[in-house]
Amino acid sequence: MSHAPQDSPSSSSSDRARVTLPQIQQWRQEGRPLVMLTAYDAPTAMVADAAGVDILLVGDSVGNVCLGFETTLPVTMAMMNHHVDAVARAKPKALLVADMPYLSFHLGVEDTLRNAGGFIRRGAQAVKLEGGAKRLAMIRALVDAEIPVMGHLGLTPQSVNAMGGFKVQGRAEADALAILEDAQALQEAGCFSLVLEGIPADLATRVTETLHIPTIGIGAGLHCSGQVLVFHDLLGLLPQRPAKFVRKYLEGFDLMRDATTRWAEDVRAGAFPGPAESYKLPEEIRPAVASWQPGARRKP
Repeated sequence: MSHAPQDSPSSSSSDRARVTLPQIQQWRQEGRPLVMLTAYDAPTAMVADAAGVDILLVGDSVGNVCLGFETTLPVTMAMMNHHVDAVARAKPKALLVADMPYLSFHLGVEDTLRNAGGFIRRGAQAVKLEGGAKRLAMIRALVDAEIPVMGHLGLTPQSVNAMGGFKVQGRAEADALAILEDAQALQEAGCFSLVLEGIPADLATRVTETLHIPTIGIGAGLHCSGQVLVFHDLLGLLPQRPAKFVRKYLEGFDLMRDATTRWAEDVRAGAFPGPAESYKLPEEIRPAVASWQPGARRKP
């Protein structure tokens, strides 16, 4: 089964230049909110890019929303490479960031550089990795290798076991101060932006006030430099109830289920395919086809 690619007559991304890191920094200085969305394949990338999203993140959340895992921990570099390849083939104009999965940046600088460099060679413009001060050596090595790095603080899903579950972080004084200190350390190490996930809104505001690089919030309140959501959460593509910080803009699961149900009913009723979805033989060869018998040989 194949579908021929078609040109979009009115894509909002077709007439804009590709987003760059200097542009992201300029927008931060101008106070223009940044819009980031996850993408996991060519179709999701094309939808997000046509909507004018600034940053596309090929997130290791692919494990939860596409691959059926309960956490991101089983996601491997091979899996991430597969999805980065797919998104890059869509040639998005948005800045393309690839997520470093669990154990891809934990075993040493050489391993980290090899894995991140593979993402860049596949078309990513930057990588994202989770964690605070303990990741500084890896971040510095990546920046020294001209690989832009997006940090990630607060609720870091790869630390789900250490955190005892997916819980809001930074509610205790020591934890809140550690996030503020880690944010400064990541900025000094060369991160070009930070994701702040699952922290109190007023703490995220304070982090944003103390940095000159942009912060991108998810479950971190309004006053970050930008916002990110998971594509499938935004469009309601999964049956389960989304997290508190998600606002669904479409009941995608229900819409797709209903459409699929109608198609299945049409098939069972003999109503699909109809003439509009069917091809016809040319008139001149219909007699030959109609008169053909099993065992008959065509004349040379």
